Amino acid sequence: MKKTIKKITAVLLAVLMVAACFAGCSANKENGNTSTTPDTTKPAKFGIVVQTGANGAFVDMKDGIIDQMKANGYEDAIFDYKDAQGDVAALSTIINAMDDGSYDAIFTIGTACTQTLVNLNSETPCFFCAVSAPVQAQVITDMNQPDKNATGTSNAIPVGDIIEMGYKITPDLKKFGFVYSTSQVNAVDTVTSAQTYLDSKGVAYESATVETSADVKSAAETLIAKGCDVIFVPNDAIVQDGVAALSQVCEEAKIPAYCSSATTVNSGCLATLAIDDKGIGAKTADKCIAYMNGTALADIPSEVVGIDYCTFNAGIAKSLGIDTPSKDTIGYEIQVVNE
Repeated sequence: MKKTIKKITAVLLAVLMVAACFAGCSANKENGNTSTTPDTTKPAKFGIVVQTGANGAFVDMKDGIIDQMKANGYEDAIFDYKDAQGDVAALSTIINAMDDGSYDAIFTIGTACTQTLVNLNSETPCFFCAVSAPVQAQVITDMNQPDKNATGTSNAIPVGDIIEMGYKITPDLKKFGFVYSTSQVNAVDTVTSAQTYLDSKGVAYESATVETSADVKSAAETLIAKGCDVIFVPNDAIVQDGVAALSQVCEEAKIPAYCSSATTVNSGCLATLAIDDKGIGAKTADKCIAYMNGTALADIPSEVVGIDYCTFNAGIAKSLGIDTPSKDTIGYEIQVVNE
């Protein structure tokens, strides 16, 4: 009889434990907590999206992200890299497909990618890279207090410093010309800042906007015909695709072209004050690593990455009859390309 009572008691206890377990799960769901113990046997999975791989800077940023993640314990992680190849519809399709809950985090390189993900109100954290004006682009409200489930790095362009560097290299500049696409938020912001700076100095300027990379050459020709003796190119994926043609026009007219990306200098502009593209990728990865290690995303401030060096195109300089400047002249270390 006693054995029978013990068996019945054991069965009842087991039933109560199972019931308590189900009740706990139900309570968690009611409280919006559907988390389970992480399966540590599965590799971490990260999405990386770029608007166009034709922009070599974006590819370097992607490599910087992956290298830094692998160097900090994620060598076995899955890195799902997608290139929208400049197609807005393709970009939307890629971002929507990644927003399926299977990614630990998504890296967005550039403004358009970041806006597309943030506007989905995704539950997957967004770590943006090289968004020049995050607040103006409305991907974040406060750089120091991340919201919208996003944080990352900004390559805010030091337009005043670049313009002043230009005067140190080519002192006789009288009228600036700007080539950019109005569809690129970061480019519009950079040009607006540059124009404001020139207004404060009383320097004249003209602007020409483009819709496609095929328009870049004629835009440069139009500006030169209007008397511009220097061209400035912002970070602009559309213009970047046509910057070699712009460079050729400037060489023929014997005028310099300054820009805001080291990649664009490699493509034919004379010089810029640049960030290291792999470096900003690594800094973006550091923020994701902090999140993966348990820091709340809201406690990981966004960061404006500063100038690393001056990138100077020696081949273009020779064609224009310009000497390579010294660090003492411009105040920055000089990385010479195209010697």
